[in-house]
Amino acid sequence: MSTAKQKDFLEKLKQKYGKDFLPSFENIAKDFGFKHKNSVWQYFNKLKEENLIIEENKRFRLNKNLFGAVMLLSPVRAGFASAGEDFSDKRVSLDEQFNIDNPSTFLFTVIGDSMVDLGIYEGDTVIIQKDKNAKSGDIVLAFIDGGYTLKVFKKKGSEVWLEPANPNYPVLRPKEILEIFGVVKGIVRKI
Repeated sequence: MSTAKQKDFLEKLKQKYGKDFLPSFENIAKDFGFKHKNSVWQYFNKLKEENLIIEENKRFRLNKNLFGAVMLLSPVRAGFASAGEDFSDKRVSLDEQFNIDNPSTFLFTVIGDSMVDLGIYEGDTVIIQKDKNAKSGDIVLAFIDGGYTLKVFKKKGSEVWLEPANPNYPVLRPKEILEIFGVVKGIVRKI
C-alpha cells in the first residue's frame, strides 16, 4: 500500500497531467519542486509496482482505472429503505461508459420540454452517437425541414416521422427533408 507521500505524489500527477503521457523525470522534478529527478524515479518505481503507473511504448501514464467517478455496485433503493448491504465499488468513466472519446460521439444540452415523458428534461446533456441508420423507436437528433430536434424516430413501411414525448407537441412529418444525425446513447443530468 502506498504511503501518504506516495498518494500525495500520485494525486499531484493526476491533477497536473491527467490521462496524458507523463513528461520526463526531469520535467516532473521541476514541476513539483524536487531537487533531483532521482526522487521522482523512486516514486515511479513504487507506483509502478502497485500498477498505478503503466508503461506503454517506453512512455509512462497513469492507470486509467484511477480516473472517473466511483460507482457502487450495490443498487440504491428509490422506494422503501432496506437493511444495509455489502457495498463494493469500481471506478467508471463517462468516456468509457459512453465511448465519449470516439470522434463520432457528441454531447448536446437539451432546450425545451418535448421529451419529458421519456425523462429527458431541459438542461440535461444527451450523449449522441453519430449514426444515420436509426431504428423505429430510437431517440434521435434529427435535421427536419431546416432545423435540428430531439425526438423519437418512427418508421412504418416507407413513412417516417418524429414523435415528441410530450402530448403538448405535434408529431413532425417531413415536408422536404429528414436526416438522422445520431442516436441518443445516454443522458447526464446535474441536480
